[in-house]
Amino acid sequence: MEVKVLGPGCAKCKSTYKAVEKVISDNNLDVKLTKVEDIMEMMNYNIMTTPAVVVDEVVKIKGHVPSESEIKEALGI
Repeated sequence: MEVKVLGPGCAKCKSTYKAVEKVISDNNLDVKLTKVEDIMEMMNYNIMTTPAVVVDEVVKIKGHVPSESEIKEALGI
């Protein structure tokens, strides 16, 4: 599974990345986690607000810092 956190590096984006990283670590998941800060690459996902969480190229969460349970749901656990 591949997970991307999209955002320009603001506080909400950093919090989202840390939250996703924690869920992956706590659940011992085999996930490739990347942070996307390039505006042109983010535009490929057709999002208007950040942060956004993309799971296997599908936008699952956007516009807010997700809760741990929301991240688990997006990851299918």
